[in-house]
Amino acid sequence: MSEMKPTKEIIIELLKQVIDPELMVNIVDLGLVYDIKIQDDKKVIQVEMTLTSAGCPLGDMILADVECVLKEQVEGYSIMVYLVWDPVWSPDLLTQAGKSALERF
Repeated sequence: MSEMKPTKEIIIELLKQVIDPELMVNIVDLGLVYDIKIQDDKKVIQVEMTLTSAGCPLGDMILADVECVLKEQVEGYSIMVYLVWDPVWSPDLLTQAGKSALERF
């Protein structure tokens, strides 16, 4: 993707590759991604996200996966992932696809 400028839509699609290993649903459909900022002039992509709980034992792995997926797919950009707790995650943030995926449990 090195020739194409990243857009929020592209970044969202890439982040769907990051799966919460406990719930087996991607972080976008879980509603964990709160904001994406792309600074083309500085070649920086910022992802603001949360986890389902502050004590998530796999949180570090999920954050590392976000950075890894974006670094692999968006060449030439620095990736900054910010973990936030406000607003607190709730099931209300699930997309319809996320709700459907969790119904199988």
